[in-house]
Amino acid sequence: MAKSIDVSDLDIYYGDFKAVEGVSMTIRARAVTAFIGPSGCGKSTFLRSLNRMHEVIPGARVEGKVVVDGQELYGPDVDPVEVRRQIGMVFQRPNPFPTMSIYDNVLAGNKLNAKRMKKSESDDIVERSLKGANLWTEVKDRLGKPGMGLSGGQQQRLCIARAIAVRPQVLLMDEPCSALDPISTSAIEDLIHELKSEYTIVIVTHNMQQAARVSDYTGFFNLKAAGEPGHLVEYNPTAKMFANPDEPSTEAYISGRFG
Repeated sequence: MAKSIDVSDLDIYYGDFKAVEGVSMTIRARAVTAFIGPSGCGKSTFLRSLNRMHEVIPGARVEGKVVVDGQELYGPDVDPVEVRRQIGMVFQRPNPFPTMSIYDNVLAGNKLNAKRMKKSESDDIVERSLKGANLWTEVKDRLGKPGMGLSGGQQQRLCIARAIAVRPQVLLMDEPCSALDPISTSAIEDLIHELKSEYTIVIVTHNMQQAARVSDYTGFFNLKAAGEPGHLVEYNPTAKMFANPDEPSTEAYISGRFG
């Protein structure tokens, strides 16, 4: 079941460097939230903090709270691996596992969770996930072929299928279309619209038109000055954000006057 995410006074550090400061917001369930802002403003860092992926960098830490369904994700007894199972991630560039077939790519997360399955159960998960990613009809007759043999757009949808195979509550997407052609981008955007009925989806994008097309809510991140931490300037329904933002800097960024 999709869940909302409550963030309170979140600061994110890499060693002594504070990358993001003072973020408080509620990310709505069964909606698409987009984060926009100039490069280096911390939006991808913040996205990765929502499932503790930033912790793979030595010295990374947070102060503040991230709460999903009443559970503090940074609580002392919380397993980061379990957090990442509940909150899946799709990266900027498609990253199918190169030595695996399409079939095994979809099941990779389930196997990582050490779940033993019958062949019939595995088949059901693969079909459900590939259908959920709108890829089944294109690959159903070549599931044993390498995932790397697919086109770029198909590879990204395969990565989405892999993410949803473990039935997460939230899907994070870090610029999921930046490496794709316009036709593949349109397919991914259509898929995002379909998936939000079941998942809470959070995306980072540099494409203002994409944010306007796919998201229900938009957050604008920015830097107060060079070398300062990134912060959340404004967070509003997307229709308001693009028509009548609260902050002058938001309007300046969306209109292309800076960034």
